[in-house]
Amino acid sequence: MSVLESAPTDHASAAARSPAVDVCVCTYNRPAIADTLKSLSVQEGCDALKIRVVVADNAVNPGARALVDAMARELTLDLTYVHAPANNISIARNACLDAGEGEWLAFLDDDEIASPEWLSGLMTEAKNGPWDAVLGPVQAVYSPSAPGWVRAGSFHSTRPVIVRGQIETGYTGNVLIRRAAIEGLRFRPELGRSGGEDEDFFNRLREKGGRIGFAPAAVAYETVPPSRATLRWLLRRSFRAGQTYGARLDAQSRNTVGRARALAIAASKAGACGIAALTHLPLAARRNRFLTRAALHCGVVARLAGLKEVNLY
Repeated sequence: MSVLESAPTDHASAAARSPAVDVCVCTYNRPAIADTLKSLSVQEGCDALKIRVVVADNAVNPGARALVDAMARELTLDLTYVHAPANNISIARNACLDAGEGEWLAFLDDDEIASPEWLSGLMTEAKNGPWDAVLGPVQAVYSPSAPGWVRAGSFHSTRPVIVRGQIETGYTGNVLIRRAAIEGLRFRPELGRSGGEDEDFFNRLREKGGRIGFAPAAVAYETVPPSRATLRWLLRRSFRAGQTYGARLDAQSRNTVGRARALAIAASKAGACGIAALTHLPLAARRNRFLTRAALHCGVVARLAGLKEVNLY
């Protein structure tokens, strides 16, 4: 059922209807969302859960509404459609947060397919650990025409980075979040076109004491279009990610000396990765891995030096 408008109700009846989990999908002119919704309709091990799907359409015109409503009827999904224009992913993500009613919010991208055990895997880890958010892995799916080095290195797959035994930040491509833990937190619109809004969001969750776990079994599969299976696109994405991290370092720097020190460290890392890329010149996957790392550190340098951020999307 697609719920487009709700009549006012008292708090008791609203709470009785509130789903345990709101699965949020932000979309922008992407018909592939039909496959995403199909994968949500066949989740296993979720019989005890009350699940609602929230679709936030980020296009100027509500073009996805007809398709989403049709899929909701066909798949018998409890689904809420929200029009959240335009062309700024932070606006769409915030619309999902505003529409959320359940104890937990899950995020999945509109070009991803959830494995049958996706949601149950996230929920199991959430119940077993002291987590405010639980990440799952995103496994890239490439076309046969994708370069061999891209497929060998699985460059578009995503897993959390663990530092000193802890996950310090997250991503919205595959995550479950305790709604009470993000009271007052929103995605920053100024990052909604450049990218990095999700990393910034989870950085702030961690700063307020939030704990992030990982559910390896909760896999989501992402089909990578040919336009993104290129070294140019990967370098731009890494550079942008470096700018986001550089902004965080800049905010933490108390004076010019601290900023200069952070800039020097990033520059040295970029240089080291560049040298490593040269030493692995014949090995395309390893060479390009070092190049993308160099691009990330160059992004940090650029941000600390005050250069304009790259808009990736």
